[in-house]
Amino acid sequence: MASPIALFVIDIQNDNTTDPKTRVRTADRIKDAGKTILQVARQTLDAYRTTKEASPPVLIIFVQHEDLPGKGTLAKDTEAWKLVFEPRAGVEEELLVQKTTRNTFETNPELAGMLKTRGVSEIVAFGIQSECCVESTCRGALQEGFDVTLLSGAHSTYDVEGKPAEEIEVEVEERLREIGVRVEPWEEVVARRWGAM
Repeated sequence: MASPIALFVIDIQNDNTTDPKTRVRTADRIKDAGKTILQVARQTLDAYRTTKEASPPVLIIFVQHEDLPGKGTLAKDTEAWKLVFEPRAGVEEELLVQKTTRNTFETNPELAGMLKTRGVSEIVAFGIQSECCVESTCRGALQEGFDVTLLSGAHSTYDVEGKPAEEIEVEVEERLREIGVRVEPWEEVVARRWGAM
């Protein structure tokens, strides 16, 4: 039986995907990809929950950023802070993780140990923002000893100083490849890991 994969859904929140004033330009692409990725991963997870094999094929980790008071728009319990995709109630393989730093593992020092206890050796990540929390969490996962895959086409960010989000996405992917992160199109990973879409 293969080890479970931890699928990290990073900071896909109302502020950066639904609010017309603050959403990233590429938000619809990320939401569409996220919907499909989660649908297929959950189908695989639900099949496991029916048969209860030795270990689940995937754990889904929903990461939610929270700004400290007066430090940003993602204040806890605000509409901007709410997640677009949330863990399903009663599904112990879907977990919510809060963070206040870019690196999910920095805010949650017990997270790596918990995942390893559950048999996880690989993290697959997607979400927003590419050069901030997505990149930092991928780096943090590597530092904790996990194999890491970034889902190309399923992460993005804001256009910055004339540089389009798509260019920043590529730059992040290049930096992460250099340190050992696998970067693969999300469609290929989903089809290979969790069956046809």
